Amino acid sequence: MLRQLPPLLDPNLLVGIATGDDAAVYRLGKDLALVQTVDFFTPIVDNPYDYGAIAAANALSDVYAMGGRPILALNIVGFPIELPVEILGRVLLGGAEKAQEAGVIIVGGHTIDDKEPKYGMAVTGIVRPGYQVANVGAKGGDLLVLTKPLGSGVITTAAKNEAVTPEVLEEAVRVMSTLNRKASEVMVSVGVHACTDVTGFGLVGHLLGMTTGSKVGARLQLAQIPFMRGAWQAVEAGFVPGGTGRNLEAADGRVRWDAEISTEAQVLLCDAQTSGGLLMAVSPRKAKRLVKELKEAGVPVVAVIGEVTPDSQGTIEVVL
Repeated sequence: MLRQLPPLLDPNLLVGIATGDDAAVYRLGKDLALVQTVDFFTPIVDNPYDYGAIAAANALSDVYAMGGRPILALNIVGFPIELPVEILGRVLLGGAEKAQEAGVIIVGGHTIDDKEPKYGMAVTGIVRPGYQVANVGAKGGDLLVLTKPLGSGVITTAAKNEAVTPEVLEEAVRVMSTLNRKASEVMVSVGVHACTDVTGFGLVGHLLGMTTGSKVGARLQLAQIPFMRGAWQAVEAGFVPGGTGRNLEAADGRVRWDAEISTEAQVLLCDAQTSGGLLMAVSPRKAKRLVKELKEAGVPVVAVIGEVTPDSQGTIEVVL
C-alpha cells in the first residue's frame, strides 16, 4: 500500500516512514525539530473517563519513545450522535487531565458523527535535531529493557466478556493510563541506541521492527518478561483479540520459539498492547545506570528481558 505513495525526499525529515517508527521528526533549525504523531482507537474499557485517559497516554507515548517532549495536541473524535453528549464529555475530560499531567496543551480538534466511538490525539512534540531516539540503531550485545508489563490486549478482551475481576481490570487501566514520560526522560539522560513503545504489534512485532531495521537479531528470556496480573488466565480461557492473532501469524518464520515455550506464552509475547511501555536497546556499560535511574524515577516496572544478537536477518529467539 505504502509503495503507491511518492518517496519522502525532504532533507529536513530526520525520521519518516521508512522504518515504521513511532513518530516523524522534522528539523526546523539547528537546535529545534518537531516530533509529529497521531493515534486513536475504539473503546477498550467501558468507563468513558478511563478510555479518554488511556487514549491520551497512548498517543503521547509515541513522542516519548522518540526522546521528545510533547507540547501540543489536537483531539480526534468519532462519536454516535444518538448517544448522550455527557459520555463524550467524560472521554474528553479523561484525555484533558492526562494531557495536563504531561504538560501538554490541547488546542482544539475535530469531531464527526460515527457509528462506533473513536478517540485519540494528534500530538506535536519537540526534540533537538540529532538527539531523537529512533527504533533502529540497536547494536549486538545491547541489553533490552522494558518499562511496562504485557497483557492489556487479552485482559481487555476478557473484560468485554465480563471474565475478569474488577481488581485485574483496575490494574490494567492503571498501567495503560500511566505516562511514559519519566521513562523517556531517563532514557534521554542516560543515552540508548534505539527505542520503541510496545503497542498494537505486540512486544515481538515492535522488536522485529527494531531488529530488522538495525540489521541485528535478539534473544528474549521469557522468565524475565513482566506480565499483568490475570494475563495468563485470560489467554488460557481463550480471550485473544484479533490483532494479537494476526501478530502471531506475522511472526511465523521470523521468530525461533524454544521447544518449551507454550502457545499461551507465544500469544502473550505477540499480544496487541494499548499504551504499553518503552522497549530500549542500551549498551551493557550503561544498562546498570539506566535500570537504577528508571527505578529511582518511579517507573513501576523495569525489566531486562533479553539482549541484541549479531544476526543480520533480524531473527528473534525466545528461550525460557
